[in-house]
Amino acid sequence: MAAAGGARVLAHPALDEIRLEHVLHALSDPIRLRIVRQMAVASTGLVCSYFELPVAKSTLTHHFRVLRESGVIRQIYRGTAKLSELRGADLEKLFPGLLDSVLRAADEEAARLPGA
Repeated sequence: MAAAGGARVLAHPALDEIRLEHVLHALSDPIRLRIVRQMAVASTGLVCSYFELPVAKSTLTHHFRVLRESGVIRQIYRGTAKLSELRGADLEKLFPGLLDSVLRAADEEAARLPGA
């Protein structure tokens, strides 16, 4: 999709289109949860190549698409780079405390089970 001026724009669900079951599905995958955990501590949008994950590039693209289409992240193009950022404020507005609880539980699990 292209915006005015030729910039590429990706489709994202509007706030009222985000559904709990889609968010929970997106967060249920270990790779996607690792992505979200890394985004949660970032102070800015991250490019896909920032993430060092044990999956093929095409699989990583799929994971980012699931996160974007569920409303967990927002992706924007800056030149040729695609930046991804967590939609933390949107998720907090819709599902207060959900993301913080999931991230806290994931952090605790990672401390308890090295390699998780």
